[in-house]
Amino acid sequence: MSSTSDDIYLAQAIRLATENVANDGGPFGAVVVTAEGAAFEGVNRVTANNDPTAHAEVTAIRNACATLGTFDLTGAVLYTSCEPCPMCLASSLWARVDRVVFAADRHDAASAGFDDAAFYEYFDMPQEQRSMQVAQLAVEGTPAMAPFDAWTAAASERIDY
Repeated sequence: MSSTSDDIYLAQAIRLATENVANDGGPFGAVVVTAEGAAFEGVNRVTANNDPTAHAEVTAIRNACATLGTFDLTGAVLYTSCEPCPMCLASSLWARVDRVVFAADRHDAASAGFDDAAFYEYFDMPQEQRSMQVAQLAVEGTPAMAPFDAWTAAASERIDY
């Protein structure tokens, strides 16, 4: 067995993913390792929990943040059994993870029936051709900027993120 931490944690993510299949979960596992060396696991629980956001990477990030009492994982590395989908990659960016290391890629996942191509392509497609329409709407008497005005006014009391 390799002695590098990348190899050790990536092997752990792959093991978690494999074991999760037998536990009614998807074949995805992840480990967040902080700069201080604390490790937090996550597995895919989408169908087990009826939660489309319960991907392994998101679950690992949630576990790390909840335990550490922070939303900022600066210095952390995310090890995942498969290339992160756009949601998981965005979650990693929001959590300020420094680096992501993965084993199988999106094409490997597609060959097993997990094809995220539509999600990658969605953002490159013209808005009028997208499968899910997203539209801005003005509500009379309700200023759209009200939440941001409240945020700006609370500058001395808020936690920026």
